[in-house]
Amino acid sequence: MMGLFALLLLLTLVLGLWRVWHGPGRVDRLLAVQLLGTSGTALLLMLAQWLGQPGLRDAALILALLAAMISVALVQLLRRSRHG
Repeated sequence: MMGLFALLLLLTLVLGLWRVWHGPGRVDRLLAVQLLGTSGTALLLMLAQWLGQPGLRDAALILALLAAMISVALVQLLRRSRHG
């Protein structure tokens, strides 16, 4: 069952990467980046539980924090490019 969840999370990561490269607009790319951060965090947390590696939990928390900061930075960039 855990393998099926991991496969689904990998599929969402692949679809998110596709949307980042082929997204029709900047907002679509921003949402895809948020999806990558969320899916990557979930995948790392699941692997940490499955493999018994507590270090992966720390990496997942750092990824979640970085994904949130990147989202804020991209929104600011979009806002400045719209007004500039």
